[in-house]
Amino acid sequence: MSAEASSDLGYDMNLEVVTLPVADVDRSKQFYLSIGWRLDIDLVLSDQIRTVQFTPPHSGCSIQFGLGGRTTAEPGSAQSMILVVKDIDAARSDLNNRGVEVSEVQEMKPPGFDAPGRSYFARATFRDPDGNGWELQEITTRLPGREWEE
Repeated sequence: MSAEASSDLGYDMNLEVVTLPVADVDRSKQFYLSIGWRLDIDLVLSDQIRTVQFTPPHSGCSIQFGLGGRTTAEPGSAQSMILVVKDIDAARSDLNNRGVEVSEVQEMKPPGFDAPGRSYFARATFRDPDGNGWELQEITTRLPGREWEE
């Protein structure tokens, strides 16, 4: 292991891609295009093998879906995938303007947790055409210990 990749925390790892279960690849592709996500690849190897990958704006993690064994999960079974945003009202408005039905913003702080503002606690949800669940979470200030030190 190189000194750059290893520490007392273990070997560096980045979550790059999450596989999403969908029923209709083209319908899902249109949905994610319509909400402004970057199309990274639509790789068709045959009628039975296809991989489509999208990345949310400025995200370090992408989603993939397709044909040919991408996942055995039922379409719509992915739930509570969290998209962190700096301004949940603006993000919600953008999605609504793109035709996505987004829940009202809910603010839920755990009992006894007296933190100023709504960072971490303001959330809204939406679903893709298959019912896969997404959650917007506003984070404006990271809690101590929530960032990796270099």
